[in-house]
Amino acid sequence: QVQLLESGGGLVQAGDSLRLSCAASGSTSSGYRMGWLRQARGKEREFIALISRSGANTYYGDSVKGRFTISRDDADNTVYLQMNSLKPEDTAVYYCAAGGLFSGTNYYPTYWGRGTQVTVSS
Repeated sequence: QVQLLESGGGLVQAGDSLRLSCAASGSTSSGYRMGWLRQARGKEREFIALISRSGANTYYGDSVKGRFTISRDDADNTVYLQMNSLKPEDTAVYYCAAGGLFSGTNYYPTYWGRGTQVTVSS
């Protein structure tokens, strides 16, 4: 069992950067693939990024490739999402996730955080 707590969300302007953090507790994050998903109001949940258990492999959704970077620090049981060149369409609740299945384009986590709001103004 692992608990996930996101932080770092907020209100920024288009073009700005933001870094989200996800602290894992209850079980070491090193045993899990970790990822981020987001859900904008009125839209379906969207896969954003995933990092393998070793950290050697990363995967991104098409809408964020080249702008977002996922990383992990297993010594601190923390996963990060660095978001650059933010756009208004990036506005959403961002969820940290762990475990589960990854198809290469879709992620079905076992564990979820409660989410953190990111709002990008134009």
